[in-house]
Amino acid sequence: MTSRFTNEHIEAWRKEGAVVVPEFFSGKEIKAVAKDFEVIFPGRKAAAKALNKKQKGEIGNKLPLQLSGKQMGKTTMEQFQNFENIPFDCSSSLNLISVHPNLIEFARAALGTSDVRLYQAQAWAKFTGEADFDQAFHCDFGNHTLTVPSEDECLNSITFIIYFTDVTEAHGPTHYVNRSDSNHFDGMRRFLEKREDLEHQKDLRNFERSAAGPAGTLLAYGIDVFHRGTNLTEPGGYRYAMTSCFKKAGNDGIGYTAWPWHFAKPWHNIFEHATPDQLNCFGVPLPGDPFWTEETLSLAQLRYPKWDMSEYS
Repeated sequence: MTSRFTNEHIEAWRKEGAVVVPEFFSGKEIKAVAKDFEVIFPGRKAAAKALNKKQKGEIGNKLPLQLSGKQMGKTTMEQFQNFENIPFDCSSSLNLISVHPNLIEFARAALGTSDVRLYQAQAWAKFTGEADFDQAFHCDFGNHTLTVPSEDECLNSITFIIYFTDVTEAHGPTHYVNRSDSNHFDGMRRFLEKREDLEHQKDLRNFERSAAGPAGTLLAYGIDVFHRGTNLTEPGGYRYAMTSCFKKAGNDGIGYTAWPWHFAKPWHNIFEHATPDQLNCFGVPLPGDPFWTEETLSLAQLRYPKWDMSEYS
């Protein structure tokens, strides 16, 4: 397997908390995943005009934010109309892209471990005019841990956002701020002391970077990195993206999705196509683990009749 990232990418992530890797995925992989997006989000239509319906530019529901004459955004449920957890009722292309071997390799290198777990993965489609996707800067630790980010980035987690369509500034790219820039004005402490701080948002805007890029572009960032969604303004525009979050195995301080809670979803689409290494990212024991006995092998085969368990026997 040829690595699709470099040590420089890992070091940049470790130092700054975020790094963009253009064209991480191949044209063949992009085409197959984009086709699956059409399957799971059928009939979605993008509008000819962007929606911008904010009246107060709120963060939460309180503070009107004005920045250079432009209202700041907020996170709304409308932005997540086409946001679905794996597994999906489609091909293995979309179902397994979040545990692509090169993503697993990247996560292991970044987190400094050979044993990682996937704890969040969603397909996310956005269409011009569907919502106002402009958000205020925020960090993800709030719904990934009950505490705060560790000073050791390897004890936090790594999030990947992957584009499967070309994303220009008119297609709602994620904007982010490097850790060294936000730390320069004590960003995390200010965020926790006062979530609705217009001056903080202004400071962050001064240092924001764009993750725009061609289809196949990867953005890797940490739960302590300030970032925000931006609005889609391209007439008839759309953006297909996948999120994929990894943590060190055994790190109970980080979490999001309890995969068994989604037991009614089509897990056979993953079990029938994934490698043992990929399934292990979901918490399935590797071949040779003491969990696998004659009885558990027999029962697992009954649950997933088409799962090739030859490596586990």
